Amino acid sequence: MEHMSELSDEDERILGYLRERAHGGDRYFRAKHIADAIGLTAKQVGARLPRLAEHSEDVDIEKWSRARSTTWRVTPE
Repeated sequence: MEHMSELSDEDERILGYLRERAHGGDRYFRAKHIADAIGLTAKQVGARLPRLAEHSEDVDIEKWSRARSTTWRVTPE
């Protein structure tokens, strides 16, 4: 499993945002909303989420649905 210290600054920013927002339970996110909140592009966030889903140890990131854009379900572990 990849350690948090090996993640890029962008990865850390995404995970930090998701940790903070998911603290209260299940939360649903779109890459665009995450990107807007932390100053990245939706493409940058969307490209990182599948890898972060595999390597994050404290939040569970799951591709939830794909309508016009992918929705991700994030829950604390």
